[in-house]
Amino acid sequence: MEDDDRPALAGVPSAGWASSHAAPAKADGAAGLLARESLDSFSRDELDHRVALLEAEIARVKAHAKAYEAHRLAAEQLFSRKGP
Repeated sequence: MEDDDRPALAGVPSAGWASSHAAPAKADGAAGLLARESLDSFSRDELDHRVALLEAEIARVKAHAKAYEAHRLAAEQLFSRKGP
């Protein structure tokens, strides 16, 4: 995959790893670093393994986001109650 084909954050230059590495770590974290990594040296088995790991991580993040939203809604209901 060429550098310009890799995903990038809006406003972050995609002129190679060095310039994108200078972006704040919190902005895209490890996922952003993985997205900018060249896949040319990986075998098919390594790519399949990487896809499986990423799919598991996506499921974990989605579950966390769902729990976060449920917690937020419960707190909102608790604190928005009007009188007895």
